[in-house]
Amino acid sequence: MRKGLIFFILCLAAISGCADDEAKPVYLDEDVYDATPSSPNYETRLRTFIALHHPGRENVRGPYASAAYLAFRGTEPPGGLLAAIQGSLDEINERIDTADFDMNGLLRILYQFEGSGLLDADFLEAAEASVLGFKYWPDELADADPTAADGQAPDSMCSWTENHFILFSANAYLAGQRYPDAVFPAADHRGAEKMAIFRPRILRWLDLRFRTGFSEWLSNVYYEEDLAALLNLVDFCEDEEIVKRAVMVTDLLLADIALNQFRGTFGSSHGRSYERHKKDGANDSTGSVLKLISGMNRFKFGNMGAVCLALSDGYEIPSVLFEIATDMDRPETINRQRMGILLEEADRWGLDFDRLEDGMTFLTLEAYTHEKTIALFVRMLNEYNWWENSFFGPFKDYRDLLESAGDVGLLEPLAALLDKDLTRNMRPEVDLYTYRTPDFMLSSAQDYRKGYGGDQQHPWQATLGHDAVCFTTHPAKWVRDGEENDDSPNYWTGTGSLPRVAQVENVAIILHNINTLPGLYLTHELVFTHAWLPRNKFDEVVEENGWIFARKGDAYLALWSQNPYVWQDEGPDMDAEIIVDGRKNAWICELGRRAVDGEFADFRARIASARLDNLGLNVWYDSPSQGTLHFSWKGPLKQDSRTVDLHDYGRYDNPYCQADFASDTIRFEANGAWLDLDDETLTREASGFMDRE
Repeated sequence: MRKGLIFFILCLAAISGCADDEAKPVYLDEDVYDATPSSPNYETRLRTFIALHHPGRENVRGPYASAAYLAFRGTEPPGGLLAAIQGSLDEINERIDTADFDMNGLLRILYQFEGSGLLDADFLEAAEASVLGFKYWPDELADADPTAADGQAPDSMCSWTENHFILFSANAYLAGQRYPDAVFPAADHRGAEKMAIFRPRILRWLDLRFRTGFSEWLSNVYYEEDLAALLNLVDFCEDEEIVKRAVMVTDLLLADIALNQFRGTFGSSHGRSYERHKKDGANDSTGSVLKLISGMNRFKFGNMGAVCLALSDGYEIPSVLFEIATDMDRPETINRQRMGILLEEADRWGLDFDRLEDGMTFLTLEAYTHEKTIALFVRMLNEYNWWENSFFGPFKDYRDLLESAGDVGLLEPLAALLDKDLTRNMRPEVDLYTYRTPDFMLSSAQDYRKGYGGDQQHPWQATLGHDAVCFTTHPAKWVRDGEENDDSPNYWTGTGSLPRVAQVENVAIILHNINTLPGLYLTHELVFTHAWLPRNKFDEVVEENGWIFARKGDAYLALWSQNPYVWQDEGPDMDAEIIVDGRKNAWICELGRRAVDGEFADFRARIASARLDNLGLNVWYDSPSQGTLHFSWKGPLKQDSRTVDLHDYGRYDNPYCQADFASDTIRFEANGAWLDLDDETLTREASGFMDRE
C-alpha cells in the first residue's frame, strides 16, 4: 500500500497541483518553523518534506538524502548514487565512529530499491563489499594487532550506548538476512549465523524499551537515531516477532515526543542533549520527525529519522499521536513518566554482572565504573581490546591500577569511593515531569542524582517558544558548542555537577551544590552556575526585586537566584547568559500566562512581593500559584506541608495514558482516537492511522 502512496505523492509533487503542460515540480530549499500544525493532512506534510530533496540542491550526499532522492524523484542523485554516498562507504570501510548510522542508510537503499533499476552494478559491488567487511560487534576482530597496517586494527567506534546498540544489532541482523550464505570476515561466520547471534540482542533491547522506556530519556538527538534503526527492522526484517515488537516500540518513542513537546519543540528534560539542540528547538534532531507526525517544527534535508519514516512501507503512524501532539488548547496537561532501570534491580530484568553478554546492556546505561559493573567492564576492555578504543583512552592510562585492584579485590571499593565522579555518564532510573499549557511548557527530571557528576543530562527546561527557552547548568569546561575539543560535559552541554530539581506544575526549584572534590574523570574547577535566557528571543525582559521576568507572547517567566547575578556582557552569550558565582546556589523558575495570571505587570507584582526565605540550600517560597513550597538539599518537597511525590512514577501517567511501570499493556486515547499495545500477546490495534485518512 505504501509504495503506491509514495508513487502517488511523487506524481503530486511533480505536477505542482496544476493541470497544464507547463507545470513545474515543487522544490523547497528551506522549510519554515511552524508553531501550529502546518496541515492536518499527513500527505500534505509529506509532500513538503519531499520538496526538500530535489535536483537543484547542492551536495546531495549520504545514504538518507540519497534514499529520499531515489524514492521521491525516481532517479539517481546528480553524479550518480555511488558518488553521492562514497563518503559514507569510506566511513563504513574505515570503521569511523557513527559508521553504523551510514550502514543503516545503506541497508535501506539495498533493501528498498532492489529491483527498481536504480542500483547499478558498480554501486551494488561496492555496497556488498562494505556490508560484508564491516565490524558489527566489539568481539569481532577483538584480537587484531593494534599495529596492523591492513585495516584490521581495533577501531574507535562507539557500539554500546542505547542508540548504537540497536543500530549495530539491526544492521548486523539485516546484513546477515540479505547475505545468509556469505562469509563476514570480521566475525568469520556466515550471514545466517549472524542472524542467530543478533536476534536475542534485538529482542532484549526491544523488551526493555517497551517496559522501561529509554535510558537516553526523551533525547532530542538520539531518539531520531533509534527511530531509523527501528524502522529498518519494521520494513525489512523477516522475523514476525521482531517486526511486531519494533512497531510497538516505535509507537512509544513517537508518543514520548508527542507528550513532551511544546508547539513543535521537544523542550523537555533529556537524558542526552547538546547545546545547539536545547537552545533552539528548530535545531534539534527530532524536529523533522515531529513535523511529519504533527505539522509542527521544520523539515531538514536528509534527516535520517524523518527519511526512514517517510519511506517506511511497514509502519503506519497512529492517528492518536497527532491528536496528542496537537492538543494545545487543553488548559493544562501533566505528564509523569518513569524511564530506565536501577542496577540494584538487575536480576529483575534478567541481567547478570558476571555475564559478558550482559555487559553491553549495562553499557546502554553507560554504567562503566559503577561498583557493581566495573569488574565486568574491565573484563570487556580486555576481551574486546577496548584499551585501544579512543573512547576509553582515559581508562588505558589507569590500566595497571584497574587490573591490580581487580587482582586484590579492591576494584569495587575503589569504584564506590569515586562513585560521584566516575559514574557521571550513567543514566539509571529517572522520574520525569512535564507540565504543558497552551502558552508554555516546564519539564524536569525529579530529584535525579543530586551532587553526582553529570555528562549530557539536561535536568530541566522552561519553553515559551522554539528559541525562547530557559535552563540552568553548572558549566564543566569553558568549551562551547562548535569549538575545538567539544567534549562533554562542557560550558553548555550537560552539567558538571548535577543539581537537585523538584517541580510542581508551573514551578521548579533547582538547587546546585557543586562537588569540587578531585576526580579521576573530571575535577570541577568552575565554581559558578549560570542560566540561559536569551533577551532578544523574548518580547520583554524586566528585572524587579531580585527577579528576572520575561514575556513571550502571552507566556510569562520568572527566574530568581539566591546569590547575586550578572548578565554576560561580551562574546557569543552576551545578553543571554546569567552568571552566579558560588559553589552553592538555589534557582526558582515560575511560569504563568495571560489567561490565568492577567497582565504581565500583575504577574510580576505578585511574584516580586511573594515571601521567599532561604538559608543555604533550604528554600521556602510562597508561590502565588502553588502555595508555600519548601525544598532543600535533603528531605522531601513540601507543598503547604504536604509531601509531593518525586519518585516511583508509572510508565505513563497523563490524560491520554495511565500505565504502570513495566506494564505489558499500554493504551493511548485522545479526541476519539486510540491505540492499544500488548507486549505479551504482540497485538497492536488502533482507531486509525495517518496514512488512511
